[in-house]
Amino acid sequence: MTTSRLDSTDVRILEVLQREGRITNAELAERVSISASPCLRRLQRLESEGVITGYRAQLDPRAIGLGLQAIVRVQLEKHGTAIIERFVARVNTWDEVVACYALTGDMDYLLHVCVTDLEHFSRFLLDKLLNDAGVADANSSFVLRTVKEARALPLGQVEGGR
Repeated sequence: MTTSRLDSTDVRILEVLQREGRITNAELAERVSISASPCLRRLQRLESEGVITGYRAQLDPRAIGLGLQAIVRVQLEKHGTAIIERFVARVNTWDEVVACYALTGDMDYLLHVCVTDLEHFSRFLLDKLLNDAGVADANSSFVLRTVKEARALPLGQVEGGR
């Protein structure tokens, strides 16, 4: 993906959409002080260039019965291409993993896991993560409370931002 050149109007559109993804084009155009047609063209360009990758509802995990969240640091047995590909393929089949990041440093991956309870986490860890996924070590920490969870990217840092 190439980095798109964003001007200040693009950034304002993105700021509004990150907060209010269901806003109509007419409302969006009014908020960013342009007419509806140019606003729609900009929006379509941002989507086609991959700047906007989708729209979704944000859910509270506890409200739907996913009361336990864990951060799991994973170290693989080996770092060969086949081992890494197998691990990545497995992670992408596990519903419990809501985010997975490849890392530098002493651990290879960081997983954000959402499950119903400790028993569910135990089944995930023993039956999936540690069973035939090429994992040498896993270190888990449970989320006690969320202090900050930015669901919007800091657009003031990008060129064209404020």
